[in-house]
Amino acid sequence: MAETIQGRAQGAPFARVDRKAYGYNVRQVDQFLASARAIYTGADSAEKPLTSHDVREMTFDAVRGGYEPQAVDAALDRLEDVFAQRERDALIAGKGEEAWMAQIGRLSSVLRARLHRAEGERFRRPKRNVRSYSVADVDALCAELLDYFEHDKPLSVDLVRRAVFSPAQGKDGYEEQQVDAFLDRVVELMAAID
Repeated sequence: MAETIQGRAQGAPFARVDRKAYGYNVRQVDQFLASARAIYTGADSAEKPLTSHDVREMTFDAVRGGYEPQAVDAALDRLEDVFAQRERDALIAGKGEEAWMAQIGRLSSVLRARLHRAEGERFRRPKRNVRSYSVADVDALCAELLDYFEHDKPLSVDLVRRAVFSPAQGKDGYEEQQVDAFLDRVVELMAAID
């Protein structure tokens, strides 16, 4: 986490971290948000379409004195939700609500199948002594996700986006990449239905 936060410069969309602390590259963030705004408003029709997945996968270089990461991440979460809603509306307008429901149903059944696996067996174990996520931490989130999908228990998509797991080594954990890919799909589904 950043040491101290400087005040927001006049006209700047986000506060900046202290000059000695690391934050997100200001130029990269500003360019991405300007491009996203132009694509969303249709002002730049030559731009490649931007999807909610593209927003979720966006990363910025860490630089001293950059934008405060939590503020930028929160803005990206809201932007992802806007694009997810737009994608849902476009699918419904183009193919009907049944097509959207079928797409949601397919994704939900794939995710639920993994969630129904036994605790400790939901994801691959990494090869060798590689860093991984704590099995107990990941399985705890999976239990919450099952309650959300099958028992309508409230769960914030932001909680899933910001999930942090204790590190583990090798066979004591789940493979990070597989868990991250799974959670990306969960976020995609939750953003589409909430």
